[in-house]
Amino acid sequence: MASLGLRFFGIAALLGGLYVPVCHAVTTVTVSATASHTIPTTLYGQMFEDINHSGDGGLYAELLQNRAFQQVTPGDSSSLDPWVAVNGAELEVIADTDPVSSALPNSLQVTIPSDATGSVGFSNPGYWGIKVDPSWTYNASLYYRFPSESPYSGTLTVGLESDTGEVFASNSTTIDGSQTSWANVFLTLTPSSSASNTNNSFFVTINGSEAAGEIVNFAMFSLFPPTYKDRPNGMRIDIAETLAAMKPTFFRFPGGNNIEGQSFDTRWQWNATVGSLLDRPGRMGDWGYANTDGLGLLEYLTFFEDVGMEPIMAVWAGYSLNGESEPEDALAPFIQQAIDQIEFVVGDPSTSDAAALRASLGHPEPFYLNNVEIGNEDFFASDSYVYRWPDFYGNLSAAFPDLTFIATTYPFDPVIYPTPPHYDVHVYQTPDWFIENAFYYDSFERNGTTYFEGEYASISTNASNLYGTPEEGRFLYPTMQSSTAEAAFMTGLERNSDIVFAASYAPLLQLANDSQWTPNLVNYDAGTVYPSTSYYVQQLFAVNLGDEYIPSTLPTEDGTLFWTISRNSTSGDTFIKIVNPVTDEQDLLFDLAFTTVASSGTLQLFHGTQNDSNTPTTPDLITPQTSTITTGQAFNYTAPGYSVSVITVNAS
Repeated sequence: MASLGLRFFGIAALLGGLYVPVCHAVTTVTVSATASHTIPTTLYGQMFEDINHSGDGGLYAELLQNRAFQQVTPGDSSSLDPWVAVNGAELEVIADTDPVSSALPNSLQVTIPSDATGSVGFSNPGYWGIKVDPSWTYNASLYYRFPSESPYSGTLTVGLESDTGEVFASNSTTIDGSQTSWANVFLTLTPSSSASNTNNSFFVTINGSEAAGEIVNFAMFSLFPPTYKDRPNGMRIDIAETLAAMKPTFFRFPGGNNIEGQSFDTRWQWNATVGSLLDRPGRMGDWGYANTDGLGLLEYLTFFEDVGMEPIMAVWAGYSLNGESEPEDALAPFIQQAIDQIEFVVGDPSTSDAAALRASLGHPEPFYLNNVEIGNEDFFASDSYVYRWPDFYGNLSAAFPDLTFIATTYPFDPVIYPTPPHYDVHVYQTPDWFIENAFYYDSFERNGTTYFEGEYASISTNASNLYGTPEEGRFLYPTMQSSTAEAAFMTGLERNSDIVFAASYAPLLQLANDSQWTPNLVNYDAGTVYPSTSYYVQQLFAVNLGDEYIPSTLPTEDGTLFWTISRNSTSGDTFIKIVNPVTDEQDLLFDLAFTTVASSGTLQLFHGTQNDSNTPTTPDLITPQTSTITTGQAFNYTAPGYSVSVITVNAS
């Protein structure tokens, strides 16, 4: 337990005509010079699934929503959303008699009215807007065909325009009525000026008077801005850079619930997410909208290499969100599909068809993979996990003895065999819960099993109705109250990193215009990214981390002040993280046992008031501030209310 002393802060009060010095209790923290354990290189990372349009409409840079009419009902008016007609064109999504591919059976049939004049066609406003940047070149593409041969030959124009009709960019080509098989059109767009907002659309038009009465089918549209690391079919730059700036060491994917499917048939399947975009049927995701699967297994893996993080990859394990589990005698093909998924990532192209497919797509060398998660939140189906775990684990570990596998039930509840080497633990709770459970892992048995805190977040102030409305306590965006409470819990994760090998806040991303879950780590709209207060907490913890844990006087288990200390064994840089998740400032005295401690260090201070929050209307309300601080073998520090402080000092 930390020792408490008294610290005088000068003449601060006047009682009965006498000056009385006001004193504060000071927490003394004695810091060892000897590390207790090595910190796992994967301690802080990110958890991803396509929720809140975090894939399509978010990290995946494609700008057009419903680009290929995947997973829609032809003829239904909703199948067009968000496409709209321009100047009287008649639009209908049809089940094409000669589709662009078997995976994409639907097309957009456009009828030009017989009395048409001017530019006639259709437009798409993207995912609640399109950013227009004159420094960018956009790649636009589509497929078209005439359902019956026509003598028509005319100009097709694509472009970007504002909601008031200002055209920022356009480009044209000739289309021919004799083209009854599918033809691909690829055009680039370079705006002549920027748009003042994101209320812009992508349009496709033809000359109405020349094409009057014609019918044209279109399929597989795409509009890409420049991408992160210039990857084809790649990631949105500002979101990717924001994630990379956290210095994540791993990326958990592809879910989350979104791997499981609402039924067996709608589960995420790796082989439907690779290869040509024409061969990806997409699926109805688990959060109420279609996933194009343009962000597929290869795109994920390439992104991880570009950022410098490793995957924690989930395989589907026989359970879907409708509550059904595959019987044990039916698991074999799904186990084989999981084996093929792993082979695609790490296999030898000379011995594995899945690995040969990877090589044919431009990556002959295996990707790095160490951890594979078997299922997701299988505590919802723990009765069947009792047989699903040994069947999947037994077969996968035999095929890949160098990989480690993670179970997704509650730790040791139920007891499953073989004993899992790792468990994935999820918790969504109140700020008070996270503060009170900063010592959650301290009492765990050190028996060889390790833990992945795969999803956690402070989501509500209402313990009796965690998933209620904002009026009932649910956070729309993280606040300093929720974020510092998470930080208090994270000090326990770092202290127990001898058994906690990885941790990731969840969910990761949220399109501000349309979301299914709050709060989230990073918010964005069509033009801007808004890192939350919890984002900065995660970044401060991840960036300022040594390779060895330094023991110190323990915080009080039922207290309101928390700290954790790590050190880079090569450079000597020592990182002291201090968390104050309550209103009042709190005083500390650090006593370092190192022989030599620098007389000054760096302070990164992140603090605000209880309800301060970074939102689209107050995007940079709270950000970390860096300054120089006086240090030495002993030094005082006052932690402001609702704060995370990181003191970096060199010690040897």
